[in-house]
Amino acid sequence: MEHETLSPRRAAYLLQVRRRKRAVRLWQLALLISLFALWELSTRLGWSDGFLISSPSRMVRTALRLLQQGQLWRHVGQSVLETVIGFTAGTALGTAVAMMMWWWPRLSRVLDPYLVVLNALPKTALGPIFIVWMGAGMGAIIAMTLAISLIVTILNVYEGFREVDTEKVRLMQTLGASRGQILRLLILPANGATLLATLKVNVGLSWVGVIMGEFLVSRAGLGYLIVYGSQVFNMDLVMASVLVLALCAVVMYYLVLWVEKYFDKSWGVTQ
Repeated sequence: MEHETLSPRRAAYLLQVRRRKRAVRLWQLALLISLFALWELSTRLGWSDGFLISSPSRMVRTALRLLQQGQLWRHVGQSVLETVIGFTAGTALGTAVAMMMWWWPRLSRVLDPYLVVLNALPKTALGPIFIVWMGAGMGAIIAMTLAISLIVTILNVYEGFREVDTEKVRLMQTLGASRGQILRLLILPANGATLLATLKVNVGLSWVGVIMGEFLVSRAGLGYLIVYGSQVFNMDLVMASVLVLALCAVVMYYLVLWVEKYFDKSWGVTQ
């Protein structure tokens, strides 16, 4: 297959777009470096108390010490495993429930008030219940993650299903399409962008659920390190754990963005 030849004007436009993106990334990097440099400088010059807010250099030293002791990967691995399980289960179950609600409209009318109440309910209130039901372990943490991400997934995906053009649905019904064919050939393809957007939202929600669960019951994980560090007034450990947590969340978010770009390039689902 021959490559498409770009006109000079098109090539210049694409070059300008790449330069703008590069400039934005450079400004973002410069802002981040400036914030960390100001933070470090404020503690070294005595403008702020390094014992209370730590500093970038102390955070890095703490993270390296955890790495040398072999503890960092254990805690990171525990939190990542719980997040991946909660993220996958929440997305899959939420999408499945939304499909059932679309398939049986009466089910959606029955579940709607319960979903609204559960979505408004502070999820931390459910933590002790999960601990009693499932024990003080990974099960309670994953249940907390599902409590946060599942309802949001159901509501977002189902709303996307409902917003599909009704004229297209009627046309397929007129042509003799079954409900399963309408779902497979129209509803799901039309909601590719909604599903991918839900994935991006669930990344943050899953991490929130895992950390909240680890705050309540855990002997390993980044949430455990944050709670333990605050209990012994070791802010270096707390801030280093928060920094590692932020890096893990960013990596997972960019993996979802890569999936989005892949499907967009292959099927144009975000168009």
